[in-house]
Amino acid sequence: MNTRTKALGAVALAAVLTATACSSGDPLSSGDSDGDTIVIGSQDYYSSEIIAEIYAQSLEDAGFTVDKQLRIGQREAYLPEIEGGSIDLFPEYTGPLLQYWEPDTEARLSDDVYAALQGATPDGLRVLDQSPATDQDSYTVTRAFADEWSLTTIDDLANVTVPMTMGGNSEGETRPNGPQGLLDTYGVEVGFTPIEDGGGPLTVQALNDGDIQLAIIYTADPSVEANDLVSLQDTKGLFLASHVVPLASDNVNDEAAAVINAVSAAMTPEDLLALNSRSVNEELPAETIAKDWLAETDLG
Repeated sequence: MNTRTKALGAVALAAVLTATACSSGDPLSSGDSDGDTIVIGSQDYYSSEIIAEIYAQSLEDAGFTVDKQLRIGQREAYLPEIEGGSIDLFPEYTGPLLQYWEPDTEARLSDDVYAALQGATPDGLRVLDQSPATDQDSYTVTRAFADEWSLTTIDDLANVTVPMTMGGNSEGETRPNGPQGLLDTYGVEVGFTPIEDGGGPLTVQALNDGDIQLAIIYTADPSVEANDLVSLQDTKGLFLASHVVPLASDNVNDEAAAVINAVSAAMTPEDLLALNSRSVNEELPAETIAKDWLAETDLG
């Protein structure tokens, strides 16, 4: 962990608690001052659940009341709930979230994507500070398939002369980085089969068994290294920069936002991979992983 990043995160959180104490006389009363509970959600994906747990525990430590509604589905299912006001705080990813609201966005690089996302966020919602932590969507193949067809980039898929099938959550078939996006951007045609585990063990097994040749798997997923999979380089920017970013409603006040921003500042790409590894390899619950990380970073 970068010492400067840890220090900045700790200072930011300390400032929140100090400001709260000055305004109320009781540092544990700020979260209840307006009688509101912050409802925190997460995707049906272990990495999202861990980050949501970190948000929840950080806010609870700062005196806020939270209600956790975790593992509630994929973006097409939960974003209408957030837009409707039933969820107040959600760990998201900058590029995929931007593409949900602006499918034709031309932003690709980190700062450009974040700026465009700020402009695309609907009224009543806002994105807080993006984190250095990234979890990038990628087209992933087995090492054997990559070696057979000399694949290192997505462009190289054009040289494959056998039929290919992409596997992913059913929503992925119509997303910008689904089969149509691959065809439009790289001229590569593939079929699609739904595998409803968010690039998890069933998807990896389908790759290894040859049932699919291409999968959308996050780069921070420990299964990539564990199974010697190959993430193909995206030379044309089909996949947008994807930093962890909190999506918040107006019910998340400035003091609560400062707590979450401190968490975002402290989390690195290496941290996120380590958190995911603890879930996959050690099979620890998200609550325990979050608690340990907060203690290690002096935020808990």
